[in-house]
Amino acid sequence: MTSPPAELAARLRTHGQEHALLGWDSLAPEVRATLIQQLEALDLAELATLRERANATESLPAQFEPVSITPAAFTAEEQSRGADALRRGQVAALLVAGGQGSRLGALQPKGMFPAGAISGAPLFQIHAEKVLATGRRYGHAVPLLIMTSPATDAPTRAFFAEHNNFGLAPEQVTFFQQGTMPAVCPRTGKLLFEAPGKLFLSPNGHGGTLTALADSGTLRALVARAVKHVSYFQVDNPLVKVLDPGFIGRHIAANSEASSKVVVKTAPEEKVGVLVSANGRCSIIEYMLLPKPLAEEREPTGELRFRAGSPAIHLFSVAFLGRVTRTAAGSLPYRAALKAVAHFDPQTGQTVPAPKEPNAVKFERFIFDALPHADRWLAVETLRAEEFAPIKNASGADSPETARTAQIALHADWLRRAGIDTHGHAVEVSPLFALDAEQLAEKLRGSEPVKIVEPTVFK
Repeated sequence: MTSPPAELAARLRTHGQEHALLGWDSLAPEVRATLIQQLEALDLAELATLRERANATESLPAQFEPVSITPAAFTAEEQSRGADALRRGQVAALLVAGGQGSRLGALQPKGMFPAGAISGAPLFQIHAEKVLATGRRYGHAVPLLIMTSPATDAPTRAFFAEHNNFGLAPEQVTFFQQGTMPAVCPRTGKLLFEAPGKLFLSPNGHGGTLTALADSGTLRALVARAVKHVSYFQVDNPLVKVLDPGFIGRHIAANSEASSKVVVKTAPEEKVGVLVSANGRCSIIEYMLLPKPLAEEREPTGELRFRAGSPAIHLFSVAFLGRVTRTAAGSLPYRAALKAVAHFDPQTGQTVPAPKEPNAVKFERFIFDALPHADRWLAVETLRAEEFAPIKNASGADSPETARTAQIALHADWLRRAGIDTHGHAVEVSPLFALDAEQLAEKLRGSEPVKIVEPTVFK
């Protein structure tokens, strides 16, 4: 290919993006081919519209109120319904793992980060073993769907292969990649480049999970396997109950299309989105958008009025996912984020260091933008101590240390309920030993007396 396709060059000129072909003659043939593929895949008119919207202030729903939250305790009937669905193979687990651990000081998939309180087991292992243990408990192997990004796909696949899928059968594990979106200059709308002949592309957000499910054929495969529900969770939370039978049972009993767990916010300024009801539909308002007076408003009991914090734990019906993904262009809008990034300038042939002020607009879809499209939905309380200890920051809140402390406290409580004193020592319960306090007590019942005299892993 000695020159770029004339039709593409004309389209780029029409949209003011002709700089994308600068330096063409100096590019290697394979770089040229990739660049042409990237450029031809772009909807430049849509990109221009998205950039214009990026300058507009994001609006709140005209009217909204706190959601009605169902309690954390599940009935025996709900537990039984969920267990039956698991025994019938009607539930799949969906792990969102497109992010890297850059904030944790590691340029590798976040799922490879050591998170086990004593064992140092990586997040991927913790989640995969919960899926494996659930399959063993209910007598039916559970499909594990893992959404990666271009940056994490190859190392994630290699990591699972190296560890023999952490005991899962190869046919249980499905990898699929989320899409990408180009970054543009906020002032001019011009495409940014990462390197000569290489667009600056970013993962299209956790909302891209749904479109990727459809585009990859994974959703069709679920239908073919008679899977009816998908348990969605993110890789950074080692406490998440990946396949909670009570939650599944309540979701099924209510014929819900989209059910979301919530944790009670600890403070008005806590950085979690808040579930609200807008015109009878479930929505999430990001923490920075909720007006301060509303964020601080309290009930007569002293609880925050808008307290339904989202830990990003959802349960979707497969039929709902099919409907949403068929109309994803309209139902899952792109949201813009301003970032400061280093990039390559094809006009000068130089790399531009990241400035102090934002110089790029990135576009993402968010999973919670699917929620308002559910005709039937639930907000279900879960206890923070039992299910929410994300690892997002290297130190401070939501860090490896806080997640470790939460895991030890939870597992110590399980042992206490089984009649065992940890004597203040750190403990960790492998999912392959027990998934909850009830199963742990059952495992230990009738065994030799257990005395904790040092940090202990039950596995």
